[in-house]
Amino acid sequence: MLTACNLRFGYDETHVVDGISLSLTPGEILGLGGTSGSGKSTLGRLLAGRLRPKAGSVCLDDAPLRPVASGRPAPVQYAPQNAELAVDPRWKVKRILANGGTPDEEAVTALGISSAWLNRHPCELSGGELARVSLARLFHPGLRVLICDEVTAQLDALEQKGLLDRLSALARKRAIGLLLISHSRGLRDQYCDHAATLEDGRLAAEA
Repeated sequence: MLTACNLRFGYDETHVVDGISLSLTPGEILGLGGTSGSGKSTLGRLLAGRLRPKAGSVCLDDAPLRPVASGRPAPVQYAPQNAELAVDPRWKVKRILANGGTPDEEAVTALGISSAWLNRHPCELSGGELARVSLARLFHPGLRVLICDEVTAQLDALEQKGLLDRLSALARKRAIGLLLISHSRGLRDQYCDHAATLEDGRLAAEA
């Protein structure tokens, strides 16, 4: 289980995250909403160990979350909004999938990645196809939590549904906690077990 206790983070005198506590259990899907600039991405990066909090802690199974280190697959992965910025445009898909080690074949299959894409470059894929590839490369045997930061924001409604149907089913099957950051209340209602909204650095539960 991923837990955050009294997290605080800010710039100068401004608190972007102000005393947030939450938990994410295996296989649970938690939604996070809020206006642009409310700190959703900052909170996601704190939970993934990409940022160090000014105060408070993030733990995985009651042990402090270790900082992200090169060459060591992290148990908590962060997927940014723009998939094209998360992959090397010079690499073909098969190299992207193998960048962190042997590709996770279950994830590759579950996310609907076609073998026909393997010899293509990112620019030769649609937005939905590239989003699936970018997510599949984050899966590994030790993955415990996946933080998705507006990963469907640039997709049309059909691509959003196709991606989230597959991703949510895979996360539940493998007991991976999933934090779904999304502006869309509709998507949060449809895919999340429960959701919260970030405002003024604090969380408020959604009805």
